[in-house]
Amino acid sequence: MRRMGALLFGVILMSGCIPAEAGREARSYDAPEQNRQQEPFERRSLDQDVRALPAPPPAWEARRVSADARQVASATYVVQSGDSLRSIAAKTGAGSEAIARANNLAAPFVIQPGQRLGIPGGRYHLVRAGETGIAIARAYGVQWSRVVSTNGLEEPFILRTGQRLLIPSTRPETIEERAARFHLDIDDILTGGEPALAANARPARPTASSARVLPATTPVATPVTRAASQFAWPVKGAIVGRFGPGKSGERNDGIKIAVPLDTPVLAAADGVVAYVGSDVPALGGLVIVKHGNATTTVYGHAGQLLVQRGQSVKKGQMIALSGNSGFADRPELHFEIRQGRTPVDPVSRLPAR
Repeated sequence: MRRMGALLFGVILMSGCIPAEAGREARSYDAPEQNRQQEPFERRSLDQDVRALPAPPPAWEARRVSADARQVASATYVVQSGDSLRSIAAKTGAGSEAIARANNLAAPFVIQPGQRLGIPGGRYHLVRAGETGIAIARAYGVQWSRVVSTNGLEEPFILRTGQRLLIPSTRPETIEERAARFHLDIDDILTGGEPALAANARPARPTASSARVLPATTPVATPVTRAASQFAWPVKGAIVGRFGPGKSGERNDGIKIAVPLDTPVLAAADGVVAYVGSDVPALGGLVIVKHGNATTTVYGHAGQLLVQRGQSVKKGQMIALSGNSGFADRPELHFEIRQGRTPVDPVSRLPAR
């Protein structure tokens, strides 16, 4: 009995020397996966992999662009009988819009035989069917925003097949500028995300159902009706991020609203879905809806996307489920309202709570 008691005491004493970490490791390996409690800092799989309805790749990935711009020298062209800006552009290789701007010509761009026109020199890219502004900018290694400003592009930013875009000249870049060259943001998607239209074609009309998937090469028609003066709140929750510059200097183009996971996200007004995806890393699961009067709403950090590009939505319709995807550090909704390309404080357009 004494020998057995001594042996038992030794076993207990040795077990007390096992490091606590080793004990925890053993328990974690031995515990069945289904019985393990999720750590509070672990993200649910819903937010790690944003779920969306089946859809084609983004329009800017559907048609590859060749960087085959034609170099055009600055020159003077004398207008011949029967010439038009379009025919002069075809003869010289320059863009008709660029020629009009260089010569201060206003619509309907009337020209007369014998008139001398300055032909602006530079690299001109001929737009082909299905090409997008984002894809063109990537092909030449320039920011799409520079192409927009160089060519004076305006709403609705839909390119036309046969259009000639002046490609900005490249300049020495810093490492940061080179890394940001292909960084997509909301403005890129709004102004350079639609594929080019054929000369006499029209954008596709929106569909009321998510069952019909538009091809990535089909431009979506912009609503022509005026948007409501006030929008509805997309979710109910506390505002945890205000519009404008933050404490650390970063700028918030919208507001952030704290909500539980899987909260229904509702369309703030009638409109057409212009984008669904997760190509803007900071915002994760993302829906962009275009309304009338060049107004756009943006819904980010979603965990599940419930609509399709080109789908018509009504005010209050569920378009997504909330999540903490992207750079969100909690379950929340990033919500923006843009007038044209300019973000505005959503609180100024939403009803008081």
